[in-house]
Amino acid sequence: MNATRPPLTAARTLRVLGLLLALALGVLAWALASGSDALAWADLPRLLWQPDGSMASEILHRLRLPRALAALSTGALLALSGALMQVLLRNPLADPYVLGLSGSAALGALLMLALGCSFLAVQAGAFAGALAAVAIVFLLGRHDLGRLEAASSQDSTPRLLLTGVMLSSMAMAGVSLVLSLAPSEQLRGMLFWMMGDLSGTDVPAPVLLLPLALLTLLLPFGRDLNLLLRGPGPAQMLGVPVRRVRALIYLSASAAAATAVTVAGSVGFVGLVVPHALRLLLGNDQRLLLPASALTGAVFLLAADTLARTLVDPLQLPVGVITALVGAPTFIVLLSRRGRG
Repeated sequence: MNATRPPLTAARTLRVLGLLLALALGVLAWALASGSDALAWADLPRLLWQPDGSMASEILHRLRLPRALAALSTGALLALSGALMQVLLRNPLADPYVLGLSGSAALGALLMLALGCSFLAVQAGAFAGALAAVAIVFLLGRHDLGRLEAASSQDSTPRLLLTGVMLSSMAMAGVSLVLSLAPSEQLRGMLFWMMGDLSGTDVPAPVLLLPLALLTLLLPFGRDLNLLLRGPGPAQMLGVPVRRVRALIYLSASAAAATAVTVAGSVGFVGLVVPHALRLLLGNDQRLLLPASALTGAVFLLAADTLARTLVDPLQLPVGVITALVGAPTFIVLLSRRGRG
């Protein structure tokens, strides 16, 4: 996971994040203007700030804007969770989907949905599933969680990844069981949600602000996260509170993955491809990589969702299909380039 890049400076950070923010605004304008009833780009500022009750204003405020904001938040959470899991395991192949967080969170959320629970209960079920997944991965992968604090995790990484893959398979088996027992009137919605679905989302403001809250919490620990990449032992010797930082990563990644699954269902490859690609481009300094991952993940998922609802208009594709079609080939290319390098 080592990458040699120019040293991090305030000017470089502002330049990179400014470019990504401009890209996010451009993709947001594209998403708001695109659809069955296209809106003029020049009219978007006026319709956003001065709703006039027209059909265009209703489409913008009731349909496209909430969905776009949900996509931005979900993409940022998935990419942030992936970047954190890659720090925790010191492996660029770790992500919420591979390690079973997404599958376990989906299982918990589907159980709550099958019981007809509220949004908060569904989110609580997803969070509990994601938290349980991380605990099981480490407990089965190391047998003794305490040993993880004192020894390097380099040798255990393949074992932890394989454990996560097996846990993901078990979680998906549980999902299949829930779907097979679900009432027929709920089945189609559950299946579409499992493939990733942002249609009809009405996300509370705290969820939309969660990526910013997590970044505010994590960035003061940027130096500790960088040192943790050297291994728990060296990091401890350099003054890093390893147990506390690991707990912070553990809880933050679980909360991000659980919230994303609750909002959009199982959307793969965002948490895997985005941090990995940015690491090759920008280096491995978490003080830049984490906010850049959040912005790029937001852009990636919003663009994928816009394509999902416009490619075969008036039909809508699950957004998870688009992320898989784009993410899988992209990741193969990244791995091949990394291998040649």
